Amino acid sequence: MATLASPRSAAGTGAALTVALALLVLLNYVDRGALAIAAPGLKTELALTATGFGIAVSAFAWIYAPAQLVVGWLSDRFCVYRLVAAGLALWALATTLTSFVGGLASLVVLRLALGIGEGVAFPAASKIIAAKVSSAHRGIANSTVASALYFGPALGIFAGGLIMVHLGWRAVFLIFGLATFVWLVPWLLVSRPHWRERGTSPEMVPLRRVAREKAVWAMGIGHFANTYAFFFLLAWLPLFLVKTRGLAVGDMTRLLTTVYLVQAVSALLLGWLSDRLVARGVDEGRLRKGMMAAGLSLTGIAVLGVGLAGDTAHIAFWLLFAGIASAANGSNVYAISQMFAGPRAAGSWVGIVNGIGNCSGIVGPILTGLIVDATGSYLNAFYIAGAVSLLGGLWWAFAIPAVRPMVLDDAAAT
Repeated sequence: MATLASPRSAAGTGAALTVALALLVLLNYVDRGALAIAAPGLKTELALTATGFGIAVSAFAWIYAPAQLVVGWLSDRFCVYRLVAAGLALWALATTLTSFVGGLASLVVLRLALGIGEGVAFPAASKIIAAKVSSAHRGIANSTVASALYFGPALGIFAGGLIMVHLGWRAVFLIFGLATFVWLVPWLLVSRPHWRERGTSPEMVPLRRVAREKAVWAMGIGHFANTYAFFFLLAWLPLFLVKTRGLAVGDMTRLLTTVYLVQAVSALLLGWLSDRLVARGVDEGRLRKGMMAAGLSLTGIAVLGVGLAGDTAHIAFWLLFAGIASAANGSNVYAISQMFAGPRAAGSWVGIVNGIGNCSGIVGPILTGLIVDATGSYLNAFYIAGAVSLLGGLWWAFAIPAVRPMVLDDAAAT
């Protein structure tokens, strides 16, 4: 006979899993951003052009974006906790082996493997949060995970910068990859009690049923705008600051670490605030859509400011502005997805949204590399990133429909 967990026990389980997922995402972004951190040394040693470097950055998303559809589907049907463990092991291996690359071809192959492994993170996290966290704590749970989007680059840039200065760029990948392998042990310990949980036949929501929702495609387009500037800055800022603005690696490390820390703390504060406002009666759907629209619009202004800034002080100001402006964007995409899809279809919904959204990681890096090689300047790339964010703000304000749960009564029979 099944027993019901107490609310306090359920809340504790949700909190523990949320923290574990946040640490998982932190490592995800430490490893994903390692290429950008190592770029000043790697690009020179491997004799990569800006376009070649852009191809290496883009290769991650070639497989990551389409894999989101498959991972989302798997998350709704099989044990999501085991799926995360398998993905974690694969991306740790890919990161470790990147320390031995000898040219663009091997670098691209390992970036593809990294994309497959890291593809589990966000569909799986949304599936778990939708199932284990109450709606009253949806904002802080998603912002805790989303803050790892920024704590990860902060830690990665700080540690990676020190490693690169003292041990070289290859040691960055070796140390980061081995550290990710170590995290596999605590993840197994935290998730092991839930390994018998999986989708059961009556609860399955076919992917084609989710794909019939216009809102999921509208959100995917909105998420493309949301990720474009984020990936642009994540991939190209270290190279831009060192090679174009003349910052020493140590100065670049301190500046970007500070920016990402401010962004992470802002994400947590805005997640907490959004839950408080919802508790006081503010409509959650309107609030989260409004935060997305405002955040993207302000991010677009900030990105343009970074590109046009003429000295380090102004670059720092606009980077901090961008960090605060975009802090809530990472969490609200997934919170809104969970509101639309519910726990039964959250994995599939986020898979589609993330699959479309991360196509920016395919297009953006190669476009930026071509622009830099053709013009010798990053300015036009900043113009494009800023414009995409500004248009994204308008899209979230006017193109995303009212947030309400999709009807799933006929899902199993569809």
